[in-house]
Amino acid sequence: MVSGQNIINLIAERQDLEQFKRKNWEGSFDEYLELVKQHPEVTRNAYERLYDMITSYGVEAYEKNREKKVRYRFFTDPEDEGRDAVFGLDETLRALVNAFRSAAQGYGIERRVLLLHGPVGSSKSTIARMLKKGVERYTSSDNGALYAMGWVSLEDSNVTQWCPMNEEPLHIIPGRFRKDVADQLNAGREPGEYQVKINGELCPFCRYVYTDRLKHYGGDWTRLIQDLRVRRLILSEKDRIGIGTFQPKDEKNQDSTELTGDINYRKIAEYGSDSDPRAFNFDGEFNVANRGIIEFVEVLKLDVAFLYDLLGASQEHKVKPKKFAQTDIDEVIIGHTNEPEYRRLQNNEFMEALRDRTVKIDVPYVTTLADEIKIYEKDYNKQKVKGKHIAPHTIEMAAMWAILTRLEQPKNASLTLLQKLKLYNGKTLPGFTEDNIKELREQSTNEGMLGISPRYVQDKISNALVAHPEATSINPFMVMNELEAGLKHHSLINDEEVKQHYRELLQVVKEEYENIVKNEVQRAIAADDDALKRLGGNYIDNIKAYTQREKVKNKFTGQYEEPDERLMRSIEDKIDIPESRKDDFRREIMNYIGALSIDGRTFDYKTNERLHKALELKLFEDQKDSIKLTSLVTNVVDADTQAKIDVVKSRLIRDYGYDDESASDVLNYVASIFARGDVKRG
Repeated sequence: MVSGQNIINLIAERQDLEQFKRKNWEGSFDEYLELVKQHPEVTRNAYERLYDMITSYGVEAYEKNREKKVRYRFFTDPEDEGRDAVFGLDETLRALVNAFRSAAQGYGIERRVLLLHGPVGSSKSTIARMLKKGVERYTSSDNGALYAMGWVSLEDSNVTQWCPMNEEPLHIIPGRFRKDVADQLNAGREPGEYQVKINGELCPFCRYVYTDRLKHYGGDWTRLIQDLRVRRLILSEKDRIGIGTFQPKDEKNQDSTELTGDINYRKIAEYGSDSDPRAFNFDGEFNVANRGIIEFVEVLKLDVAFLYDLLGASQEHKVKPKKFAQTDIDEVIIGHTNEPEYRRLQNNEFMEALRDRTVKIDVPYVTTLADEIKIYEKDYNKQKVKGKHIAPHTIEMAAMWAILTRLEQPKNASLTLLQKLKLYNGKTLPGFTEDNIKELREQSTNEGMLGISPRYVQDKISNALVAHPEATSINPFMVMNELEAGLKHHSLINDEEVKQHYRELLQVVKEEYENIVKNEVQRAIAADDDALKRLGGNYIDNIKAYTQREKVKNKFTGQYEEPDERLMRSIEDKIDIPESRKDDFRREIMNYIGALSIDGRTFDYKTNERLHKALELKLFEDQKDSIKLTSLVTNVVDADTQAKIDVVKSRLIRDYGYDDESASDVLNYVASIFARGDVKRG
């Protein structure tokens, strides 16, 4: 039995008191200068720190369609077990990180608003949330350390008034000395190493205290800095330190003081003036986010007065609190918006200044099936879904439909939308090269900006999980029925033609699912390795005799007979080898066997994908009548047949991930197809 003391001991063993001391470090300005000398990176600006945070997780290089790509591991959310991981948006994230890199190097992007633009549910908020969460974690690590300043009270040396905007302590150095100070701090460093730069002026509160103390000490700056304290700063959204979030309310209730702070009327009586910075709350989102990052949710819904503040903050890195001069800020400004608001921005001539100061980064929906599946598997997996089995292909079919709604119809008339999806997902199709796939993407300029949101699909999977309490599993049809039923009341789709198009795409997905499960059941029936091996050996013996113009010895009679043309053609026909091409195919197999023999290896039918498939289909055809799968439809199953069906069911459970209920369901479904006589090749 676990006691309370055991739990306390467990925590005691794992806590890091040294790390706590480092995080809560306080010291003098002189000590801070020594720290800067040893670790100049503590003076990085917000963009530099954010970029370093992202790259600290590593970068993975890979090649796709003969193009070199990069994947930033930070966006897989490794610290939080992938809870906020972003899939399938490597190009978008590369553009975003390149913008951060450019801003960090001072190439001009730092004077722009970074605008994530895309349809609802395309991960814009997730990306912003990850950046905030990441920079918060980074500043709590030794590599991401930064520091803020405060003033020791003249009345009580144990009391420190910390800068309300957590500004860089080096701001205390007068402008005329900054170059010389920076040169001394950077002395001995190589050009490629980080160089200390001193930019920005004191905030109104610190400027007031600075001026007051300078008078108090008769202009002696060296005595003034004895009153300066420096502390380690850990950014925190919950504590409103270095991370701000602003979400517009309705236009009548918007107030710019929410961004730049407001007068503290209770303190006016104490200090005698509303222009005294001690009587002002520097707690607007811009003030709070100084040294870190500010997120503007639905930024283009801001009132015009807010947009002026945003322009100044981005272009000049300054904000204008009420009653005070322009105040320097150091923060990453990132906003996100949907397509309707962005179109309104484009059409509004009064918004030209904002358009000119905006770097738009498109965040489309995912258009690769494998990545879309990962999005849903984050929430619907064995760890999270308890007491309910998710049948194979349930997530896959929902994801397939979502992708199809986002793809543009191919200009190539011979290519279907489903084939286009498969090409994007890495499947090869005859006549299509990597260059063709790249061309397909380039032709589809608006792909991924329209279609069904992942949120809609997630909602319908959730509905399916709770709508059938008696079922131990959910299957693709349960989810597809939910997807179709929900279209009737979809709040974002008003066009009946679009709804009808989406219903037709559901039918395409159902047909694809039918082919997949028929294939699986066929393979489960034909999954007798010994029988496949015998059939494969028999086929090889016959084509060897055929190509060498020999006879085959009958294993039962011992007589030599002509090669069994009927057997060979019954197998080749399963993979559409025409009569005119049979000799070529047989020679191809024999040449392959010969090449293996030269290398000292033996032939295995499994190494030739086409032959393996043909043998499985032939064995299935030979066995399906003996199994009498269609008897499931009539509910009249004799003991011998039931035993054979149970073997197939056990293979579905063992090899394909079904449970007992979903395996029975899929067998009944495929049996109904066979009963209709609607048996197609897999």
